[in-house]
Amino acid sequence: MQAADEEEYVAYVTANLPRLRRIAHYLCKDAHRADDLVQMTLTRLYIHWIRARRASSPDRYVERMLVRCFFNDQQLGWWSRVRLTGAPRETPGLPPAPPEAATEMRMVVHEALSRVPPKQRAVLVLRFLCDLSVAEVADVLHCSTGNVKSQTSRGLAALRELLGEQTLVLLRRE
Repeated sequence: MQAADEEEYVAYVTANLPRLRRIAHYLCKDAHRADDLVQMTLTRLYIHWIRARRASSPDRYVERMLVRCFFNDQQLGWWSRVRLTGAPRETPGLPPAPPEAATEMRMVVHEALSRVPPKQRAVLVLRFLCDLSVAEVADVLHCSTGNVKSQTSRGLAALRELLGEQTLVLLRRE
């Protein structure tokens, strides 16, 4: 890679690292795995920087790479992941922590989201947490808009089922 290209790569990564970490954290709910996903993505991006830079939307290109790294990571066996601590640390780039009641609700939603199948989770994260349109999510995932809509519907149904009782209990406490 030439020096000018490398400078552009470093500038892009510096500007977008918090956003990529936030997306990765929402996908896998573990700060350490999120860091690993971002690192894998940035390594691949470095190799393919010229192609990514020429893409019509470099951000979508990189998001697609991140989601693919997430899917590849999901296919690995449980032995490839080691959890050294019980509590994940806060990930830079995430919004500040809300009050305690909202924190409890957020933890319940994150736990339920981690139980949704990976493809549905990716669609939900990209649609609702990254605020992408159906067409943009379809572009990132290289699928049809109908597929995004059906995965969104199924993912939301799974979340409703998982959150049904827990959400009612939390809302009654307030």
